[in-house]
Amino acid sequence: MAKIQVKTPIVEMDGDEMTRIIWAMIKEKLILPFLEVDLKYYDLSVQKRDETDDKITFESANAIKQYGVGVKCATITPDAERIAEYKLKKAWPSPNGTIRSVLDGTVFRKPILVKNISPAVRNWKKPIMIGRHAYGDLYRSVEMVVDKPGKVEFVYTPEGGPESRLLVHQFKGPGVVMGIHNLEKSIRSFAKSCINYALGENVDVWFSMKDTISKKYHAYFKDIFAKEVAARQADFDKAGIKYRYLLIDDAAAQVMKHEGNILWALSNYDGDVFSDVVAAGFGSLGMMTSVLVSPDGKYEYEAAHGTVRRHYYEHLKGNPTSTNSVASIFAWTGGIKKRGELDGTPDVTRFGENIEKAVIGCIEAGIVTKDLVPLMDPKPANFQTTEGFIDAVAARFKSII
Repeated sequence: MAKIQVKTPIVEMDGDEMTRIIWAMIKEKLILPFLEVDLKYYDLSVQKRDETDDKITFESANAIKQYGVGVKCATITPDAERIAEYKLKKAWPSPNGTIRSVLDGTVFRKPILVKNISPAVRNWKKPIMIGRHAYGDLYRSVEMVVDKPGKVEFVYTPEGGPESRLLVHQFKGPGVVMGIHNLEKSIRSFAKSCINYALGENVDVWFSMKDTISKKYHAYFKDIFAKEVAARQADFDKAGIKYRYLLIDDAAAQVMKHEGNILWALSNYDGDVFSDVVAAGFGSLGMMTSVLVSPDGKYEYEAAHGTVRRHYYEHLKGNPTSTNSVASIFAWTGGIKKRGELDGTPDVTRFGENIEKAVIGCIEAGIVTKDLVPLMDPKPANFQTTEGFIDAVAARFKSII
């Protein structure tokens, strides 16, 4: 069979540990045998980021700006333990955070549903999608440990003055303090991206903050989001979808009773937490798609989970592993489908769709990795190794085409 030609390059960002092993298997067994594609490769392993003083992360993000579509393997964000383990110069920031900032993007996560895995939350019948604002807040914070009595203030010095000050706290003893910020432009881009995504998926939008407590910071988000929705109200009416603003605690309670088919838009930290909650509720982070979308239509697809460190150590010992590759496969297929869509090449898009059908077909036939077995009904009698599952997907894909 002749290879399918991909018109425009795709940016490929390699990663760390077990997901790096999986990434290579997917490329070798599911992608390169069937596609003729120019992959603009960037090694975002923690060692390479350390070697380049993290410049390679910025280079990969700018490559996505240039070519429009990227696919990314899971990567390590090093803490003190990882610095020692990999002998790093410093605790480099999250590559995902850097790429999000460069692209000014919003992260959307959506569960992958299969017939024989029922959500842990019995009311959930349809996907609950998470739209996570991807700039600022805790992830761009500054913080300080206070070791003795003293005063902490916010000081704002506008160009041309005058300076203004706001007391944060008068410390009478040790404590800790943090300053966070956000940008009007980024919040507005977030709202617009969520609106476009909801219209594309034809789902209602929920947006949640805590403006009753944070009457300036959270209220600022709420007001901008409301204005952007109002500007697109005719589109909402035409699509038959609605917008709701809910306090974050109210939304968290209501979502447990909702059947799904909604986009839940959340701030950076809330989105980080609730995307994992929703993923676990539907089954597994390994069964979750994740895409970063910029306001100007650039896309970066990634696995929603980490680098599966424990399995990697077993792999290094030469022991077989049974690591779920579904999210990594869907990162590749998401990018390939979008590339086909943007290039106007339906055979490329169809290729990505058929790989996904092969994955879902395997799972619904009871061909799964070990982590999914407890979630399934009926439970399969055995499970596949990491490579065995990918081989099974490849075999089923060949039967489809």
